[in-house]
Parts: sequence; C-alpha cells; structure tokens
Amino acid sequence: MKRLLAKTAFLCLATSPLMAETFRTDVWADNWFEMRINGTKVAEDSVPITTERSFNAESFSFDADRPFTIGLVAKDFKQDDAGLEYIGTRRQQMGDGGVIVQVRDSAGNSIAVSNSGWSCMVIHTAPLDKSCARERNPVPGIGPCTFDAKPEPAGWDQAGFDASSWPKAVEYSERAVRPKDGYDRIRWDRDARLIWGPDLEQSNTILCRLTVQ
Repeated sequence: MKRLLAKTAFLCLATSPLMAETFRTDVWADNWFEMRINGTKVAEDSVPITTERSFNAESFSFDADRPFTIGLVAKDFKQDDAGLEYIGTRRQQMGDGGVIVQVRDSAGNSIAVSNSGWSCMVIHTAPLDKSCARERNPVPGIGPCTFDAKPEPAGWDQAGFDASSWPKAVEYSERAVRPKDGYDRIRWDRDARLIWGPDLEQSNTILCRLTVQ
C-alpha cells in the first residue's frame, strides 16, 4: 500500500503544470500603448491619448510561460483621419510618435527589448501628403489630407500568426524622438531602442510583435 501511495504521489508531481514566470516591464510611449501577451491584454497606458502632451512611462508585471508572444499597439494622437493635431490653431501640425520597451525576468535579466528585431505593421498612416498640415481647413480624404487605414489583422498578437511579411521596426535616436515626461526616470537597458513605423509623423498607429523564447 505504501508503494502504491508513493507512486501515485510521484505521478501527480510529474504531471502538474510548471509555475508561470513573472516578468517586469517598462514602457514609454508617445502617446499611448496597449500590451498583450498571447492575445490577452496585460497593460494599457494609464493616461488617455486625448490628454494633451500625454507622454509618460508605465511599469508593470505579468505572468507567462515561455515561449510567449508580445503584441504591442502604439498610437500617436490625431484629431481625425487627416492625422493632424491642434487643427484650426496656430499649432496645427502632424504629431510624432515613438515607443520603447524592456522586459526583465524575476532575476533582473533582460529577456526582451524594443529594437529592429520586432515586426511592426502600420495600420493608420496620415496624412499621405505632408502639405496637409498647411491646409486652412483640412478634411480627411480630401486633397492632400488622404489617409490609409486598416483594421487589426485577426490573431496578429498570438503565437500562431504568420508575420513573415511584416516590416521590421525602425529604430530612432533620442534626438529624433525627443522623449520626455517619464522617460528619464527609467533605467533603460543599453540595447533597448526607441522604435516606430517608417515615418515618425505619418505613422499614427502601429502593431508590433515579438516572440520570446
């Protein structure tokens, strides 16, 4: 009887699932982000994108088993599909974006940082003609204020999605992005880079993904 009990206990231990790891994450975004792990949202920027100059850093934790897929939605503020901000004022302009990410394990080791190794698809580009910013009455889709908008592809933030055709993220310098308001309070990994779509001003909404082994 003792042998049977011991064997049963061993089988229970052998078949029990492993504990998920806890990962600590820092994100700074201009202007807003949402992070998903294997398709499930684990964090969202606490400052609404409609807040003027909504630059801030967020630090949070999530639990996951490796491998896992990071899906990052990043948005620059735009008043409408023309892609401009401060419309009708002297400050009317195209905004510019930028995001940086680092993920560490429970021991403090860096296991993922934003760089050109991420795949990023732009799903909102505007204005397609930058002269739109000089229009006195910019109307989305009219004249130089045309735009390109796509829905999020189904399952893009999950492991089984084929992103082989997606472009790589574009890395930008601090000088180009001019990060502020929270960026300096994070000690960024030396390999973490500010990333965005192909144009800091015209790329308004981007989807970025990375699988962590």
